[in-house]
Amino acid sequence: MTEPQETVETRGNERVDLIAQDSSGDGKPDVWVSDTDGDGKPDLFQFDTDGDGKVDITMVDLDQDGNPDAIVDGDGGHPPAV
Repeated sequence: MTEPQETVETRGNERVDLIAQDSSGDGKPDVWVSDTDGDGKPDLFQFDTDGDGKVDITMVDLDQDGNPDAIVDGDGGHPPAV
């Protein structure tokens, strides 16, 4: 049985993926950069580090200063739509 994932607070509730990038060349996104409050600036950053198509690490920048305010394992309760 897997442990429940931690849910992280974001700046808003409207996820818009600004970038969904395939950095490994396997044809599937493994980096997601998202805006959650509608200001067009990224505040949610997610990474698939093992190539299984699932988010392994989530970082949130609540004050948008370029430094993560929270880092959690998994999707942080915010799975990408892709």
